[in-house]
Amino acid sequence: MKKILYIATLAVVLFSCKESKTEEVAPKDDDLTTVTKAQFQSSAMEIGTPTEQDFDVIVKTAGKIDVPPQNRAKVTTFMGGYVKSTTLLVGDKVKKGQALLVLQSTEFLDIQKDYMEVAEQLTFLKSEYDRQKTLFDEKITSQKNYLKADSDYKRAKAMHQSLRAKLMLLNINPKSVEQGNLTSTITIFSPISGDIVIMNANVGMYVAPSDVILEIVDTDHLHLELAVFEKDILKVKIGQKITFKVPEASKDLFNAEVHLVGKSIEGNDRTINIHAHLDDAIKQKLLTGMFVEAQIIVDSKKGLAIPSDALITENNKNFVLLLQNQKDGYSFKKVSVTIGEKSEKFVEIIPNSAINAESKILTKGVFDLTN
Repeated sequence: MKKILYIATLAVVLFSCKESKTEEVAPKDDDLTTVTKAQFQSSAMEIGTPTEQDFDVIVKTAGKIDVPPQNRAKVTTFMGGYVKSTTLLVGDKVKKGQALLVLQSTEFLDIQKDYMEVAEQLTFLKSEYDRQKTLFDEKITSQKNYLKADSDYKRAKAMHQSLRAKLMLLNINPKSVEQGNLTSTITIFSPISGDIVIMNANVGMYVAPSDVILEIVDTDHLHLELAVFEKDILKVKIGQKITFKVPEASKDLFNAEVHLVGKSIEGNDRTINIHAHLDDAIKQKLLTGMFVEAQIIVDSKKGLAIPSDALITENNKNFVLLLQNQKDGYSFKKVSVTIGEKSEKFVEIIPNSAINAESKILTKGVFDLTN
């Protein structure tokens, strides 16, 4: 009986051991991504090693398209008036000296009347001054009478010259006024050639001297105004090349060149103004006020690089797929890398213990494999 019980117990123990061994599973490496050779070929995947490439060392900045102060004009009036006529719209081209609009006001008549009166008085006061001077020289009249005539004449002469200058500012011909030809209207002419970008005048509206009637911009002198942070300014020099784009309007890259570098740090953001000239060929494609993102090329260097398509970016971290083996397919491990400069097709990677010039990485098909 004891012998039978011992055999039964032994059988149970052996069976349990066998079952435990059956349940053991070979360990998996969850860090590896494996594809078969057929999948590798059908997806046109490729494996390559980092190569040495030339990179531009850049300073990133932002700014806008602008024109020099002398190529932007805000048109105002020296005396208020009502808009009598205008035919211009935003976008119209005008030439320097071209008539822009006509204003009408009784104030224009008043200043012409005052000018005529002073002109008449001036003739009389001039003759009286000459008479008193002659009498004083001959000791016939008193010095008091002579000085009064002199004072009245000079006061009237100053008033005459002041009113004459005002008429000239209003584009009214003083000689015409002296002949009795008065007008209640004035014409405002364009101070520069360019395009109308702002138009605030409507027929019948009153325009005060403080009002901007319209604004004209000469787009033949478009340039870049960029703000460079203090930490980067010592790298920027006149003559350096710039590439920039207008992110809200186009993906095209445009070229410019540093023309002037500011000499003082401005504002709370501690930036310095950079003035850059544009290529003439692209000026017609751009508008004043456009926001731009720019890169100033301050130097060049060589670096270890991989194709841009080989880089994986997740949560602001960068990775590549490093080949581990290719016996029964291709097994890759996602390895973290530090990147440097970028070009149109390549990304610089900083060598580390995992990645060097001999490393084999997946260069094509990365997107399909990771997704």
